[in-house]
Amino acid sequence: MTESEFVEAVGVSSVLPGSDALQLAMFVGYAAGGVPGAIAALLGSILPPTLLMLGVVSILQKIRGEAWVGNFVRGLTPAVAILMVLVAWQILRGNGSSYLSSGVMLIGVLSLTALLLKAPPPLVLLGAGIIGVILFR
Repeated sequence: MTESEFVEAVGVSSVLPGSDALQLAMFVGYAAGGVPGAIAALLGSILPPTLLMLGVVSILQKIRGEAWVGNFVRGLTPAVAILMVLVAWQILRGNGSSYLSSGVMLIGVLSLTALLLKAPPPLVLLGAGIIGVILFR
């Protein structure tokens, strides 16, 4: 495979929907070994992360009833919330646009209020997305 063919492959894979890396691997595999090469590249790209995920899921399935896992998740929740607040603060502080800042603050306050009132988190996320689209389109 020449350098220009590789550059073309990168361009085509970035235009097509899906994973650029996977498409590029299949293209290079096809160029190197035809259909068997593309299949080998596909399996080499998909199999390792799939096996890792299956291993992690099987471990989590075995320990899901343990008390320490529930305590870990409950302890992790405030830490994630604080990280989100810090990221929002950095975004608001770094941007001079008061419209953007007030819109982000509005979404944050409404989301926090909804969560404190025990609204389902997926609905809060959906509502925040809809408000964001309305405010920032």
